[in-house]
This record gives sequence, C-alpha cells and structure tokens, in this order.
Amino acid sequence: MRSPRRPGSLRLVAVTVVAAVAVLSGCSGEDAAERRPGAAVTAEEADVLAEVLVADFREGGADVEVSAPFAEGAVLTLTGEVDFSRTIGRAQAVTRYQDGQPEETRTLFFDGTDLWQGDVPGLPEAVAAAGLPPAGYARRPIATTDAAGTASLLDVLVQMVTRLSARSADDPRSFEAYTWQGSRSVNGELASVFRSGTGAEIAVAAESGLLVQYVTTLQDFEVTITLADHGRREISLPADGETVDLTAHPEVAEAVGL
Repeated sequence: MRSPRRPGSLRLVAVTVVAAVAVLSGCSGEDAAERRPGAAVTAEEADVLAEVLVADFREGGADVEVSAPFAEGAVLTLTGEVDFSRTIGRAQAVTRYQDGQPEETRTLFFDGTDLWQGDVPGLPEAVAAAGLPPAGYARRPIATTDAAGTASLLDVLVQMVTRLSARSADDPRSFEAYTWQGSRSVNGELASVFRSGTGAEIAVAAESGLLVQYVTTLQDFEVTITLADHGRREISLPADGETVDLTAHPEVAEAVGL
C-alpha cells in the first residue's frame, strides 16, 4: 500500500469541482468606502459575474500557482501555466514536508481528460521491464472518483485549474448568494474579494477585472489557485513516442504506484 503522504495517493471525499468566480464591485469610490464586508452583490455585479469565466476563456490562458496544505506539515504546490482556449496545462508539482522527509517533484501535463506525469521514480526501469521503448512520461485518464467514492488530490487540482474558464455565460441569478468581502493585494495587484454561498473566495484585479485568485476548502484544508499574466499560451503535450499509456500497460502503473 502506498504512503498516504504522497500526492498521487492522497484520497479526497468526492466533490463537484465547480469554478465559482466573481468580479469587482461596480460601485463608485464613495459607495465603495461606505460598503462593509458581507454586503450582498448587486444585480449589476451578478450580471458581470455571469461573464467572468468567459472572460478567462477569451484571454486565452494564464500563469498558475496552486497551493494545497493537505496534511500537517505537508504542502503540495503546482506552478506552471494553462491554455484555457484548448483546456491544456503544464506544471511542476512539488510536495514539501516539514519533518525532514525529502520533497517530491513531478513534471505534469494535463488536458480535459488525461494527466501526464514525468520525473516518476522507477518509471524507466518499469518501462524496460515491460519490454517497452523508453518513455519519460506516464499517461492515464484523470479520475473523478473511484469505486470508494474518493479521488486523487492531484486529479482534483488539475480539474479545478482547467475549469476556471467557460465558453458561455452563467445565469446571473446563480450569484445572488454571493457577498463582497473587501479588498486585498494579490501578486502586487489590488483586488476585490467576493465569497460564494458555499464559502469559496474569489479575488478579481481592480485594473484588469480579471480573476486573480480562487480559494476553496476541500475536506479540512484550503486550496488556493492564483492566476497571473493572463494571455495566450502555447503548450505542447508530450508526444506518444515519449509516453507510456498506463491504461494499456497496468503492470507499469502498478510498479510505479500510479
């Protein structure tokens, strides 16, 4: 049985990965000064909220950083970029421990359905033992849940990233339970913060009006996704010649614990 400390084996109670996003208050400076945290969003704000995921899609992509302190003294971070227009991302996944345990690193690529992992310990040996050509990446489908109703943290996080955009607007009425929570600086940008009815917090930059941060709770820990430098991205997924398909070769998956 694999250690529960490893990012690929941490299991989460099944959740619906919903990208809840919001926008800046449309109030004037005088109104904003009088507004208190917890105030309900206005009808105008709800209309704009309904378009925010579409705005991310139109921008094309962004740099992304994800932080998930999934256990005491253990934090999984993903640092990379996402192409919202093609639902493709790449990131360096690093798990750091405070107890002296060596950090673990993976190179990730992902799209709407599959996850590629590189720098996997034992992968070259497992591929060779299976009689397959050398491969630097292992590919498998992204799992939502398994038979026990749980999901890998890594799978949940990459799904959350790719779902921070949409091709069509939401219904403004779905944002009626949102509240305004004030302002804070995110990556040096002043942003307004909104909270959904489920407690997720969304920060939107004052200057650009783009989503810069999304914070939500999974089980008993917070996940923070920060977006920066919005714009077009060109990300190439690993070629088939440098990838082993774990669905076709379960013996390799078992050998490396994926």
